[in-house]
Amino acid sequence: VRISGFHPGDPGSIPGNGTFLFNFSTSPQHDQAIRGVCKTQAGNLHRLIKIGIITGYNPAPSDPMASSTLICDTEPWKDLKEHLEEIKKTHLRDLMNDADRCKAMTVEFDGMLLDFSRQRATVDTLDKLFKLAEAAHLREKISRMFNGEHINSTENRSVLHVALRASKDAVIQSDGKNVVPDVWQVLDKIRDFSERVCSGSWVGATEKALTEVIAIGIGGSFLGPLFVHTALQTDPEALICARGRQLRFLANVDPVDVAKNITGLNPETTLVVVVSKTFTTAETMLNARTLREWISSALGPQAVAMHMVAVSTNLTLVEKFGIDPNNAFAFWDWVGGRYSVCSAVGVLPLSLQYGFSVVEKFLKGASSIDQHFYSAPFEKNIPVLLGLLSIWNVSFLGYPARVSMESNGKGVSIDGVLLPFEAGEIDFGEPGTNGQHSFYQLIHQGRVIPCDFIGVVKSQQPVYLKDEVVNNHDELMSNFFAQPDALAYGKTPEQLLNENVSSHLIPHKTFSGNRPSLSLLLPSLDGYNVGQLLAIYEHRIAVEGFIWGINSFDHHWLLKLESNFMHHERKENQSKASTLVLPQC
Repeated sequence: VRISGFHPGDPGSIPGNGTFLFNFSTSPQHDQAIRGVCKTQAGNLHRLIKIGIITGYNPAPSDPMASSTLICDTEPWKDLKEHLEEIKKTHLRDLMNDADRCKAMTVEFDGMLLDFSRQRATVDTLDKLFKLAEAAHLREKISRMFNGEHINSTENRSVLHVALRASKDAVIQSDGKNVVPDVWQVLDKIRDFSERVCSGSWVGATEKALTEVIAIGIGGSFLGPLFVHTALQTDPEALICARGRQLRFLANVDPVDVAKNITGLNPETTLVVVVSKTFTTAETMLNARTLREWISSALGPQAVAMHMVAVSTNLTLVEKFGIDPNNAFAFWDWVGGRYSVCSAVGVLPLSLQYGFSVVEKFLKGASSIDQHFYSAPFEKNIPVLLGLLSIWNVSFLGYPARVSMESNGKGVSIDGVLLPFEAGEIDFGEPGTNGQHSFYQLIHQGRVIPCDFIGVVKSQQPVYLKDEVVNNHDELMSNFFAQPDALAYGKTPEQLLNENVSSHLIPHKTFSGNRPSLSLLLPSLDGYNVGQLLAIYEHRIAVEGFIWGINSFDHHWLLKLESNFMHHERKENQSKASTLVLPQC
């Protein structure tokens, strides 16, 4: 008997309005369970399927990514669970003695080198992970993403951040339309505008050149561009273009952050970029109104149109705010906020700082990884390997892993079923040797946390000091290569005894080792390589979601929950509102 959705009048719903196939029984317990599933969360479907009360669930055909089978119920997953017992008996000290294994666990692409030999995995583990990818239809899901299918099923949207960095002659379709010409129309508009601002032909209300930029955004429209900005600050070519210019980012509504961002800036030479697709994002618009007041109070209301531009699709609200709609730069529903740095969200402020030519190299680097991800065999595919190893570490070895906390930080599958296994990660890190004096103690002797070490072969800012044994960059890279080995091998009590360490200190100086890590080496850290690095981790997140059965691309639903609570608190605070006082320059 097939019953579509829930019984009429019963509360709740199932994503996709799938069809349940019930195997009815005369058993009162079965009947009660069947009725109960119509009144409880969709996650109970999985439990009832497993005990045989529900013999099948067919997701709605409109959802191409949904599956009636959780990945943990597939044979490759079960095989990996059995294989895990074998891995638990091995130590990385022993695995690293296998030269053939170590050689098989390195991949090169476009000057990059990935070494994952210090993972708690064998060649057999990799083969089993590839079979898991096959069971999850990973290749098909990647193709669906690149083909513009609506794989973001909860919002019924395509996921096409790859189109943002595609070449002009590429054809990438969404809803039957090639979106690449639209992308390049915006990119060309950014090129023209940024060149006018940087050359001084676009001036402010007092006819002074605009040399300072504040980009207002939140979430992905803040963190992504900030990441690229931080990386490009060491690139010689980018630094030449940025000479005499400043770029700052404002996200937090804390008035202290606002004050920090405008301190030392002159409204006469400042351009503000407001990033909000709908122009209704609460935090962004509050900060935008605050800086509008800062500009208006110094230069008059008419100055807003010359000192503020927008990245938005809501031209009506842009104009109502006081920004010329001609100075609004579009992006699209198929661009998720967390994947928007290659759209006007990131390209506009970065081009205003470094020039479009530098940012275009960043886009080309990301595009090179897009093609690698799409076409390379999984055995040589860097994002796929990173995603599979992350799944191995999180869902099998049970480690709390390391840009994916928002994308994959979920507890239900794409079709609404509660996940009976660990998914998602906790990400943190530090540049260079800073981590050695903050959290490295934890990863060496505390909790086992898989680590990604990202290094650069050639420094953009080399320093050579007379009488030093090695230069600064070589010292840094010595640490880079030492850390993965220290995590893998550790130090045994026997070794400490041979070094005549006092017996009472041996427990404190013992390092168990057997702690997984991988190393990714980039040739340099110019715009091209930064684009590659960003795209690698974007696609790694997608691989995790595709295999776990999670929608990595939908809206940050927590914001809806938070806004409901904030609405009440905001009303409480309205009566206590104080007059806005802006810091003086």
